[in-house]
Amino acid sequence: MTSPTPEENVRTFSRPSDLRITDLRVVTTRIPIGRCPIIRIDTNQGLYGLGEVRDGASKNYALMLKSRLIGENPCNVDMIFRQIKQFGGHARQGGGVCAVEMALMDLAGKAYDVPCYQLAGGKFRDRIRLYCDTPNEPTGEAMGHKLKGRMERGFTMLKMDVGIEPLTKIPGMLCSPQGMLDTRRVMHPFTHIRLTEPGIRWLADYVAAVRDVVGYEVPIAADHFGHIGVEDCIRLGQALEPYNLAWLEDMVPWQLTSQWVMMHQALRTPVCTGEDIYLKEDFLTLFRAGAISVCHPDIATSGGILETKKIGDLAQEYGVSMALHMAGTPVSTMAAVHCAAATENFIALEHHFADTPYWQDLITGVPKPLINQGYIEVPEKPGLGIELNEEVVKQHLHPEDTGYFEPTPMWDTVDSWDRLWS
Repeated sequence: MTSPTPEENVRTFSRPSDLRITDLRVVTTRIPIGRCPIIRIDTNQGLYGLGEVRDGASKNYALMLKSRLIGENPCNVDMIFRQIKQFGGHARQGGGVCAVEMALMDLAGKAYDVPCYQLAGGKFRDRIRLYCDTPNEPTGEAMGHKLKGRMERGFTMLKMDVGIEPLTKIPGMLCSPQGMLDTRRVMHPFTHIRLTEPGIRWLADYVAAVRDVVGYEVPIAADHFGHIGVEDCIRLGQALEPYNLAWLEDMVPWQLTSQWVMMHQALRTPVCTGEDIYLKEDFLTLFRAGAISVCHPDIATSGGILETKKIGDLAQEYGVSMALHMAGTPVSTMAAVHCAAATENFIALEHHFADTPYWQDLITGVPKPLINQGYIEVPEKPGLGIELNEEVVKQHLHPEDTGYFEPTPMWDTVDSWDRLWS
């Protein structure tokens, strides 16, 4: 009797060494927060990978990378990432690189028949906690009841907006140079918008009313404070300390490390930033300075699954935990789920669409409801573990896309002298 060959004892899902990228296409979805381009990278073996450009960003950030990807083996995720990361940048400008990285990880997982979290080193947890974001409500009591409804649906962590926008309509709450209240283009230190003492009391009373409804058992973070200077951020943060908030998010721009240090040292509430930071180096600057308590990368800006895992590991070395910002479709959400599963110091993943029933229907291949009692189960299928629901995606196309993954031959040969050294 002939002994079986090794290949007969091994499940060969594809031929990874022979896998090559043949195409990159985009479909742009429309969800309540705005435009979310989803990319598909095709290969010579019929496998494809899905990724997502960050909400609000141009699909061209991904398409301009196509000519650099054709002919590459998508399983060489790190090598390709190092070649293309020069074409990304902070905030939305990193969206193309991050989308490609997600799609490469999806492809590599499918090629080797393992979930993406295994490619990132394995998992620390089987399900991922979500924290439910909730935009402005006119009163603290109304916000409290909205958050209470989230809790009744199983969410064990929450976030709310607590900012100066309502105060712009109430005399005596703010003091500012003429015209500054009407612009979002001026960075915080340069607006010279000041909170008055009545303004600070109003915001503190708002949060107190929220806690009166919700209680103190469930963590609540706060965001969207407005473009105020660090001194007023500290004054407001101190006024909110009795209400035991989980963190104060993006009170000043992330680039201003010394101001984050000032806040971190002056407040007894954790401070958090990071959703607009691209790659690990600028996170490391904040960690080394002892500037934040919680880092908050968005996987569609920070560099994708593996780079964000590295950010979390760096944070852990400095005693900083990692939450994940997220405002995209289930594609980027599930990429974040795999990253969160593989990162030990992870606490919670953001969710913006608790009131959007069709959001979960954009994908198939996972149990529904996708979010069950405030958690998402980590998929065990290869790659991201999902497929697109073509019918539902087509129902929610952004006006800039009239088709579904239309051909993109105009991007096949776009090139330049990309090398960063001579």
